[in-house]
Amino acid sequence: MKIALVGPTYPFRGGISHYTTLLCRTLRQKHEVKFISFKRQYPKLLFPGKTDRDESAEPVKVEDVDYLIDSLNPFTWRAAAEAIREFAPDEVVFPWWVSFWAPQFWAILRLLGGKARPKVVFICHNVVEHESSSLKKMATRAVLSKADLLITHSREESARAKRLLGEGVKIVTAFHPTYAQVSGKRYDKEEAKARLELSGDVLLFFGFVREYKGLRVLLEAMPEVLKQKEVTLLVVGEFWKDKSRYMEQISRHGMGAQVKIFDAYVPNEEVGLYFAAADLVVQPYLSASGSGVCQIAYGFDRPVIATNVGSLPEVIQDGENGRIVEPGSVHSLAKAVTESLEPETLRRLTENAVRTKERFSWERMADIVAGEASA
Repeated sequence: MKIALVGPTYPFRGGISHYTTLLCRTLRQKHEVKFISFKRQYPKLLFPGKTDRDESAEPVKVEDVDYLIDSLNPFTWRAAAEAIREFAPDEVVFPWWVSFWAPQFWAILRLLGGKARPKVVFICHNVVEHESSSLKKMATRAVLSKADLLITHSREESARAKRLLGEGVKIVTAFHPTYAQVSGKRYDKEEAKARLELSGDVLLFFGFVREYKGLRVLLEAMPEVLKQKEVTLLVVGEFWKDKSRYMEQISRHGMGAQVKIFDAYVPNEEVGLYFAAADLVVQPYLSASGSGVCQIAYGFDRPVIATNVGSLPEVIQDGENGRIVEPGSVHSLAKAVTESLEPETLRRLTENAVRTKERFSWERMADIVAGEASA
């Protein structure tokens, strides 16, 4: 099959870039794939992080990428559509995560034509972004309604797509593949703790720090946890805004020695170090669709404590490979953490986490995207 894949890849950073790159690599094992990517993603004014470029010494990348699309230059959108038409694919695949890309993707689809165009597939990381509005929802509907197939990573996102678009678009609920191969380096737990100068039990909160990810709830739960366990919380990821409010919360609870913050985007070669040092990965999200962090955790054999939002309860079996608590519940989160850190419980959760990663292969996802397997 001939597949045109559109989306970010190296030198751009982040989960969507990694996802699209790993998908391309896997699809190319069985199909002819033309990968069309971006010359520019976001203007600086709209990107809250320090940079959107991947500064990893060991980046995730593939060869033969056509860097054609400048988000602010409509002439490049036409060039991308012409490249797709010339390739004459059976299927064209887009990622969807924020409505910023509505004008670009809508234009490309329009330029591809009507009935004669290839099958259009959107992989929806978020059907509707976390900070949305009526205008953004309208833009999302305008683009996604042109798809022949939407692939989501959770039943909740599939239901959201159906509410937004009605019955006119086919929707498949798939899964979020593992991200462990983003980092090739594996560490022993004790080696990782020694490198990071840690002792006792270690909790890991990983990824960009944004309000919906619930770090405030975890920080409120920490005093209750610390009454029973010698625990260090690692907060590893770039703060997009309001870092001072989190620091004030840590200071107010007198937890400066128990909460270690690494306020930076983590290069690929260092990802494994933090997950290896962790006993538990904690995702106290207030809302979510899917989670690449959860799949990184299982890829590194770490159980996950998370909230009952998005696809998280579809991946985490409560009491088996992690724990599920209600979002915003400080006491329930603290209780789940302390119970999970009991040695026998932690051993069982970890053993089941090792088996979990086998369910979420890139080969299976690639077959779903190509229409060769069901979800």
